[in-house]
Amino acid sequence: MPAAYLEARRLIRLSGADCSDFLQGLITADVTSLEAGLAQPAALLTPQGKILFDFLFWRDGDGFIIDIDASLRDAFIKRLMLYRLRAAVEITPIGDEGVTVHWDEGNVDGGVEDGRFRAAGLVVFRKAGRHADGRESAYRALRIAHGIAMSGFDYALSDAFPHDVLMDLNGGVSFRKGCFVGQEVVSRMKHRGTARRRPVTVSASAPLPPSGTELFADGKPLGTLGTVIGAQALAIVRIDRVGAALAAGSTIHAGDVPVTLSLPDWTGLAFPDGAADAEA
Repeated sequence: MPAAYLEARRLIRLSGADCSDFLQGLITADVTSLEAGLAQPAALLTPQGKILFDFLFWRDGDGFIIDIDASLRDAFIKRLMLYRLRAAVEITPIGDEGVTVHWDEGNVDGGVEDGRFRAAGLVVFRKAGRHADGRESAYRALRIAHGIAMSGFDYALSDAFPHDVLMDLNGGVSFRKGCFVGQEVVSRMKHRGTARRRPVTVSASAPLPPSGTELFADGKPLGTLGTVIGAQALAIVRIDRVGAALAAGSTIHAGDVPVTLSLPDWTGLAFPDGAADAEA
């Protein structure tokens, strides 16, 4: 079965009588409705509604496991400790091993299903530790194909809203559970339909330039390349500006390379017609 070891992931365990209520009031996803065996995407936001930390989390007995980038673990724990106050919550890092992901086969003992890929119609499992030696590039290609964006690869923390990375569509944000940090801004974006940045798959007939290269049409910036594998990449773009470029018949480039952009099929999203609001 296809698999990859993600060395740069780390786990944190939250336990204690108040851990469910504690998380429910902080993070974007609905903790109380979390299905057993499902790793749900979520984020802790700034008060302005931008993603401060992104992660996956799942149930572990009476507590929860958080799966986060290794470079963020200590800062995330420190932030949780600031919010904890007198709540009965224990926050414990679990070892220094990464996570193994596998797909196109059934589950393995101790694995949890990745909710981001479930939303995209694909079954992908995650399991703590090293259980395969597959190359991470295969997993990155899978993310590109299905529009699964990750901080550090596709966007910078404190610079993206949950809508920008499809958390409004993959279960990463609950619009019904009530208050969480940044909730007012995110809910307003939802109800006003103001989200204009979305992940796209970038395709070319030649190898693409490196991550960070600007996408543009007629001299206007659309976004930048994130994860790049050969002639395929993921990018977060202004879909209104892309729509305007497509309506004008303009060629979109990544650096000097002509490209085509496609929104993930599973989202039901489409590039807006015409140039309305494209200059904003």
